[in-house]
Amino acid sequence: MIRKLFSYFIPINIYKKNSAISQSLEVTWNNGELVLDSKSTNYSYGSLQRILRKGLKYIGFKRIRGFESILILGVAGGSVIKTLVDEVKFKGKITGVEIDQDVISIANDYFELDKIQNLEIVIDDAFEYVLKTKLKYDLIIIDIFQDTTMPNFLFEDFFIQRINSLLNLNGFILFNTMVINKNHEERNLLYKSKFDGHYSLRMYPKVEVHNELFTIKKLQ
Repeated sequence: MIRKLFSYFIPINIYKKNSAISQSLEVTWNNGELVLDSKSTNYSYGSLQRILRKGLKYIGFKRIRGFESILILGVAGGSVIKTLVDEVKFKGKITGVEIDQDVISIANDYFELDKIQNLEIVIDDAFEYVLKTKLKYDLIIIDIFQDTTMPNFLFEDFFIQRINSLLNLNGFILFNTMVINKNHEERNLLYKSKFDGHYSLRMYPKVEVHNELFTIKKLQ
């Protein structure tokens, strides 16, 4: 494809849409990869896929293959789902929660997300879904952004406790955060302090410059 070849020299936009929730959404060929971007940041594939792939590697592909159920809060184009299915070879149930139907339509049209058989997509607010669900999960991936902004509820005690209650014993949370300023650094340190000896927490700073990953294992 000629656009793919040219994208090694200059990004080539092939689709744009204004979403009421995510605002500007663009599908672009960039360095031979099809990526989904918002106005100011990468939403799926590209650097974001590399970031979350590293997080999954920290947990361990072999360990993840032994899990039965994974919850993803914030699907966007579905790059982490593709990593789980294509690279990790995860065969269990994946539930993806995404508030923006426009994003899912793009993911289906350009990234074939709707062809993944062990995936269920739920169009809902992540906070609302976490309140309602009665299911438990072996891995919960939190990757929620509106452009470069992270909603405050992700760092609040009630949400943290609710997420922890949905996690099976020896299960993991993989939390992708963006750290751009000192306030963000302090916010993440406060978040880290909320996990006691019932959890094993690791923090991985400077993943793709501005991202900081948490992996959190539930021990008891």
